[in-house]
Amino acid sequence: MLFSLSLAVLLHSAVTSAHTARKPCTCSALLPAGLQVNCSTLNLNELPHLPADTTELYIQDNQLTSVSPGMFDSLVGLKKASLSGNPFHCDCRIQYLRNWLLKNKAIVCEEPTCSSPSFVAQKAVSELSDDFFSSCTPASCSNGISNTLVGVMLCCLIVLLLWSLRLAKISTFTLYIDERQSGFAAESLHSLKPKHRRRMHTDTYTMDLEPPLNMELLPSTGYIAQKHNIKIKDT
Repeated sequence: MLFSLSLAVLLHSAVTSAHTARKPCTCSALLPAGLQVNCSTLNLNELPHLPADTTELYIQDNQLTSVSPGMFDSLVGLKKASLSGNPFHCDCRIQYLRNWLLKNKAIVCEEPTCSSPSFVAQKAVSELSDDFFSSCTPASCSNGISNTLVGVMLCCLIVLLLWSLRLAKISTFTLYIDERQSGFAAESLHSLKPKHRRRMHTDTYTMDLEPPLNMELLPSTGYIAQKHNIKIKDT
C-alpha cells in the first residue's frame, strides 16, 4: 500500500513537471545585424528576458495577460513585433503595453486585443483611452507618499518628546502652605546643575525662624521639603 502511494506521488510529479515544462524561445541571427526571437505558441504566462539586440520579436498565441513595465524598453533596434493571440486582461497593468503600442504602431504586425473584462473584450489595446486609466495610481508613487507621511509623523513625535523634556527641565513650581500652619510658605528652587546640587546637599534647609518652627505641625511639608530640596523661609 505504501509502495503504491509513493509510486502515485512520483508519477504525479513527473506528469506535472512535463506539463509545466516550457520550450525555450528560439533565436536566429539576422543579416546584416540583429536577432530574431521567436517565443510564439509556447503557452507562456510571462515573457522571458529578451536580448537587447532583438530586431524581430514573435510572442503571439501564448497565455500572456499583461506585459511587465519596462519589458520592451531595451529593445531600441526592434523593427517587427507580433503580440496577437494572447488573452490580455485590460486593467491598470496593461497601461505600459498600451503606451508602448501607441509609440510603436508601425512595427506591430497585428494589433493585440483585450480578452477581459467583458466591457472591453475584443477592443484593441492601443484604443484604450486615457480616461480608462484615470483611476490607476503607480504603486511606487503611493508607496512613496505613505513613506513620506510616516517619516513626517515620526519627526513630529521626536520633536514633541524633546520639547517636553526641555520644558520639564526648566520648569519651576511654588508650594504654598496654608495660613493655618503658622503662616509659613515654601518655594521651590530652580533646577540646579550637578555641581550646585552637591553644594546644596549639605545645606538642604535654610531657616531663619523666630520663634523656632515646630515641624510637628507640618509633617507633610517637612517631607516634601526634604525630598525636593526646598528652602523654607519665614514669611
